Amino acid sequence: MQAESVLAEHRRLLDSLNHPQEVQHDLLTGILQQNVHTAFGREHGLAAVRTVDELRRAVPIRTHAELMPWIERTMDGEKNVLTADDPVVYFSSSGSTGREKHIPVTPTYMRRTFLPFYHAAFAPLLRTLPQALAVPNGVLNLWQDPTAPITRTRKGQPHIGASQVDYRKFGEDSAVGPGNDAAWSRIPDELAAAGPWDRAYYKLRLAAEQDIRLLIGINPAMVAALPYQLRELWPRLVEDIRAGTLDGLPHTTPNPERADEIERFAKTFGTVHPYHLWPRLTAIIVWNSALASLYLPRVRETYGPGVQLFSAPVASCEGPAAVPVDRHRGAPLYLPGCLYEFVPADGPVTADSQTLLATELEEHQDYHLVFSHVGGMYRCAVTDVVRVVGRAGRTPRIEYAGRDITRSAAGENLTEATAVRALHAACLDTGAEIRNATFHLAAEGHGKGGRYQVAVAFAGPAAPELATALDARLTEQCHGYRAGRQSGLIAPAEVITVHEDAFLREWERAVRAGQRPPRVKDRVFLPDENAWARITATRPEAAA
Repeated sequence: MQAESVLAEHRRLLDSLNHPQEVQHDLLTGILQQNVHTAFGREHGLAAVRTVDELRRAVPIRTHAELMPWIERTMDGEKNVLTADDPVVYFSSSGSTGREKHIPVTPTYMRRTFLPFYHAAFAPLLRTLPQALAVPNGVLNLWQDPTAPITRTRKGQPHIGASQVDYRKFGEDSAVGPGNDAAWSRIPDELAAAGPWDRAYYKLRLAAEQDIRLLIGINPAMVAALPYQLRELWPRLVEDIRAGTLDGLPHTTPNPERADEIERFAKTFGTVHPYHLWPRLTAIIVWNSALASLYLPRVRETYGPGVQLFSAPVASCEGPAAVPVDRHRGAPLYLPGCLYEFVPADGPVTADSQTLLATELEEHQDYHLVFSHVGGMYRCAVTDVVRVVGRAGRTPRIEYAGRDITRSAAGENLTEATAVRALHAACLDTGAEIRNATFHLAAEGHGKGGRYQVAVAFAGPAAPELATALDARLTEQCHGYRAGRQSGLIAPAEVITVHEDAFLREWERAVRAGQRPPRVKDRVFLPDENAWARITATRPEAAA
């Protein structure tokens, strides 16, 4: 990755922040000029659209699933459906429902939107710790894996995660992800078809002999899982390093000195921490809002006292949302890349929801996000909720707040964002520190509504008073919850203390089952009853 590209895109973003209306208007004009004569453009009369108001009247808000009829036509080989240029790949994501998404990715979208956004995201790191990107062999990139096995659409087009993109295939050598060009990081061809769990081990094994200065994690669940992997796998790691093998196959020069050193760490400290392997690690790039904000402070300690956390950009597979420009809380909207509309998150998004523009948002409020961009997403409502936490110039700073999922025992419609804020406040009230948590709505039966149970892995002593504090905070922050508690339809919240590794074991289970680590994410409201049963079965006393 070239510093010049990073700083140039950073400057372009900074220049946009005091002119959100003008930048967004120019962007809409460019989208229409590019795609007005497509089948979608003709069907919706885009030739007559000049303003956001006209776009609102011409195109209803749709989810990705509702855009799929046009995407399916493109996947079947029809040209000029959503975009003037043909998609090269389709981004995949399991989404909140578990169904695979197919997001068309065109060369124009990659050149105008995705790659500039991607470059700009590294600017705060480059400006604060320029040496972190100056040592290519010193970057461990957990997020990107462009050589991982890929799936394809029925017509043979690549159907991949954004973390699997090889940007060189778009003619962008300068966008090769940090760490991916290091010779040491390449998994041999004979092991290339290995599953996600083994590939995660290979990355760890190969990095264990390197002087890692920067960790690119993006997904906080992966950053939290690496110390757990080390704790579970260090004997296998020592064996491979001592023999110069990778999963038993000859790969590097035998390194008994390094193997002995790691073994000594394990004997002295009872385990191996990241800071034992990489004492000069200085930075981690990771999403650090929502649920992750509760557990990352303790996770960071295992990487070293001087390690700084840098916010990863806010994005979904449908498109980019916001890019950090400094070390302040929240990232400003990526105005040059997408046209943004917002719907207050206190209700659902519908086809005709009234939307707000960037300049109309209020601080400390949650919003559904609606995208339009040159890659064929027209007024697409994504499953993420964002919160406005400030401004950069005239542009809102946002952070990811949660998925647009709600739970209701008595009509309260508790959102993920509200649940996390209530849990965060309750932790502050009680001094509780946690490793992770997830909510579950248990039906009380006989028309009595339900009870919110929260499985909590504590990072220290359990806090018995957390349940009472959480119930009070939910009552304070959710009007419907307060009404349900007063009517007796909602029982007091219950905290279930689980083993400190309960969530990490569930992460391991998902990866061993074939999920790529970037896709295994924290769940505020756990949708899987079997997963809830597994997590809550691992009580501290049972595991002792």
